[in-house]
Amino acid sequence: MRSWPSVYLPPSDVSTEHPVLRLTDSYKNEVIELKDLPITSYVCGITPYDATHLGHAATYLTFDLIHRFVIASGKKLHYTQNITDIDDPLLERAKRDNQNWEDLATSQIELFREDMTELRVLPPDNYLGVVESMPKVIEHIMALINTGNTYELQGDIYLDLNAIPDALTDLPVSLDEALAIFAARGGDPGRTGKRHPLDTLIWSAQRPGEPSWESPFGNGRPGWHIECVAIALDTLTGQPWGNAESSTSISLQGGGSDLRFPHHYMTSVQARAITGRKFARVYLHAGMIAWQGEKMSKSLGNLVFVSKLREVGWSGNEIRLALINRDYRTDLNWEMGLLEEARFNLQRINSALSREEVAPTQNIVLEIRNSLSNDLNVQGAIKAVLEWCKETEAGAGGGSAGELSRALDLYLGIAL
Repeated sequence: MRSWPSVYLPPSDVSTEHPVLRLTDSYKNEVIELKDLPITSYVCGITPYDATHLGHAATYLTFDLIHRFVIASGKKLHYTQNITDIDDPLLERAKRDNQNWEDLATSQIELFREDMTELRVLPPDNYLGVVESMPKVIEHIMALINTGNTYELQGDIYLDLNAIPDALTDLPVSLDEALAIFAARGGDPGRTGKRHPLDTLIWSAQRPGEPSWESPFGNGRPGWHIECVAIALDTLTGQPWGNAESSTSISLQGGGSDLRFPHHYMTSVQARAITGRKFARVYLHAGMIAWQGEKMSKSLGNLVFVSKLREVGWSGNEIRLALINRDYRTDLNWEMGLLEEARFNLQRINSALSREEVAPTQNIVLEIRNSLSNDLNVQGAIKAVLEWCKETEAGAGGGSAGELSRALDLYLGIAL
C-alpha cells in the first residue's frame, strides 16, 4: 500500500556530533538511550473507520520527531506503520452506514494520507494493511501454533499465556485492572472454555456475513495483536527472525498510551513466543488528547478532526505546533486557544526570521537539538526560539536566519 509523499529535509550540520536520543520507556519508566544500529521502529497505525482526529495526529507527530532526529543525526530509521483494515469496529461502522467495509477503509485511509501530508509527517518505509499482509500473518500464526503454546476453542485459536514464561506475572497493571481493560479494549476475558481469561485470540473462525481468508487452520481472520507481530517481524527483522546477536527483535514499539495494555503488551508476548527473545528495547506511548474533559475517542464521539480544522483555515504548521508543544507522554486537554497560541508564535518567529539582522542562531540550533535529544523536550526548544525572537526584536545581530529556519524545519517539521 502506498503511504504519502515525503517532504524535503534540509541538510543537517554534521560538524558537531549529535547527542544520543534518550527516551522514556513506558513499561520500565526509565530513560533509555536509543543507539541501536540499525534503528528499527514499529508504530501502530489507524483502524480506518473514521477520519484522523487530533489524538491520531498527536501520536504520529510524536514519532515524526523521533524520525527527524534520527535522520538529522546522520543515522537511518527503518520504520513500519500498519493499517488495521480488517477489524470489528470497521465492520460494525460499515454495517451501520450500509457501506462496503473495503470502500469505507479506502476512503478513510486516503483522508489520513492527506492529513499526514498537511502535517508534514515523514512517511514510513513500510506502510502496510493487514489485508495485503494476510499471507505473512497466517505464516506467523503457523509459527506460533508450531511452538505448541496455542489451543483451539470452537474453531478459534488462542495463545496459552500460562505456557509463556512471565507472561502473566509481568503484567504492567494488576490482574483485576488488566481484566477490566482487556474487556473494554476488544478482549473476551469472560468466554467459557478459555484456559485463562487473558489468553489472546490468534485466529477467529469464520462467522456468518463476515470476510474470511483460507488458512491451514480453517477459514477465518486473525486476531488484533498477531497482525502487528507479523508485519513488524517480516518488515523489520526478516527471516529467520532477525539478527541472532540482538537481544530484541526491534528497537522501538510505539503508539498512543491506550495501546500500552493490552495491545502492545500482548504483541510483545506473542512475538517473544515465536522468536525466543524480547520484542522491542524501548516502548514509547504518547499521551491521549482529551476534549471537554473526556479522552478523544470514536466510541465517545467527541472527536476534533484534522481535516475539519484545515477546512476552517488552520494550517498544518499551526496544528502541528499546537500538538507537539507539550510533554508528549502527558494527556492534553484540547482547547482552541492552543491553535491561537501556535498561530501567534509562528507569526512572531516568522517576523523575526524576516529581519535583515537577527540574534545569534548557532546556540539556539544546539539548544533545539539538545532539548529534543532529552526525551523530545519540544517545550524547551520552543522556549529557546521565543527567547531568540525577543533578542532579535531588541535589535541583536550576528546570526543567520537561514540557519535557524532550516533547523526548525529539520527537527520540528515547521517550515517558514
